[in-house]
Amino acid sequence: MTVLIRQVRLEDAKASLAIYQPYVEETAISFEYELPSLVEFTKRIKAIQSAYPYLVLEKDGVLIGYAYASAFHERQAYAWSVEVTIYLDQSARGHGLGQILYQELECLLEQMGFLNLNACIAWTKEASPFLNNRSQAFHQKLGYKIVGHFNNAGFKFNSWFDMIWMEKLIGQHTSQPPKIISFSELLASKNLVEPWQVLLTESENN
Repeated sequence: MTVLIRQVRLEDAKASLAIYQPYVEETAISFEYELPSLVEFTKRIKAIQSAYPYLVLEKDGVLIGYAYASAFHERQAYAWSVEVTIYLDQSARGHGLGQILYQELECLLEQMGFLNLNACIAWTKEASPFLNNRSQAFHQKLGYKIVGHFNNAGFKFNSWFDMIWMEKLIGQHTSQPPKIISFSELLASKNLVEPWQVLLTESENN
């Protein structure tokens, strides 16, 4: 088995959209009602990868997940904060791969100068066929803490769902915060050649 994390390519949009599809159409994990078109989804990737890491996870050459960072807020004083997002193929969940992918994203963001990681997560007060609170548990396991809770923030599948913000601090907050650099600048500073990638696991069954 070979597991690889690498930079997204625009041709990954179709496979990534297929991963996202059940989250939109079958769950309240995403608050979108309709699946974006391939053109729209590709535009989203382009907009994000211009400034932030957008990583995909492959297992034996098949794309099974993706994670990325995006701007937390447009105001300049928020520059050291980012929002992080992750989606895995349903078959890939529960095997620790999401944790590995997220940690790789965190490592890159720390090297880029970011200090605060923020995750916006759908949350349910009661049992629902469309949402459980596993995402909260996943983030808590990785060191995130709940810092905000919005009641009945989203309406989907004829039900109201809450939204929570979870936060993880990954650096020191001093009077001289680090300079934020882009992902391309990070690669250049380490004399790394794009596209960036890291091989996680390689084994053979005899």
